[in-house]
Amino acid sequence: MREIQASVIAETVARLAVEANHFLGEDVVAALKKARFEIEESPQGKDVLDQLLKNVEIAKEGAFPLCQDTGVAVVSIELGQDAHIVGGDLIPAIHEGVRKGYTDGYLRKSMVGQPFSARKNSKDNTPAMIHTEIVPGGQLKIIVMPKGGGCENMSALGMLKPADGRQGVLDFVTSVIDKAGSNPCPPTIVGVGIGGSADQAMWLAKKSLLRPVGQPNADEETAALEKDLLTRINNLGIGPMGLGGRVTSLAVHALVVPCHIASMPVGVNVQCHSARFKEAVL
Repeated sequence: MREIQASVIAETVARLAVEANHFLGEDVVAALKKARFEIEESPQGKDVLDQLLKNVEIAKEGAFPLCQDTGVAVVSIELGQDAHIVGGDLIPAIHEGVRKGYTDGYLRKSMVGQPFSARKNSKDNTPAMIHTEIVPGGQLKIIVMPKGGGCENMSALGMLKPADGRQGVLDFVTSVIDKAGSNPCPPTIVGVGIGGSADQAMWLAKKSLLRPVGQPNADEETAALEKDLLTRINNLGIGPMGLGGRVTSLAVHALVVPCHIASMPVGVNVQCHSARFKEAVL
């Protein structure tokens, strides 16, 4: 049995929260550069992409947040079954890490309690939204993904009929992005979860966003679906920041699991151009 200190977990989460908000992943930067120099034809679209790339450099050089919306702290945990948390509990340690990272890092606090009434700000960006999986081994993998409100608000769940099939998925996902327009700050990465139950489809959609941008699904059928969805979405002409152009989305990532014979849940989770997450393994 391998022991992991709760205090180390808290410190790691705090560090990842700051790093994720300050430094955009190289895969995202590469995708933005490809969009700018190889794909986008619209002058307005090119100008927007230039500004987004400049923003990345300014944030990196000055240790500034990439966006004023430093988001809900979505934390994905893969806990090895042979690991043992000591000196405290896992969930409180994660919340403490978010509290420390967002406070000491001077990141905007966006979480409010009593959502339909008082909407009182917690003033430390807690609670985090935590998703935990038990996996083999003795390690603990932590991924912190700040998720901005503008793109998260464009999430959608479709409980499609089995007879809707592949075409139904194409039509539903494309309609979600069409309706979203400029709201999620395109170019986006579109996460799609297919199968399972309603709640699992939505988590799969968000989890798919943790894949390197543009890396196709290992399953050929799913990869072909991703490719067709990306083509359809970019043919909408929404373009960077909704000003028109060829690049509405940088990639579509899908995850597929089995489902009930009477169901076909399809979840859509949209990530803005500032596709931020950082990870660590303890």
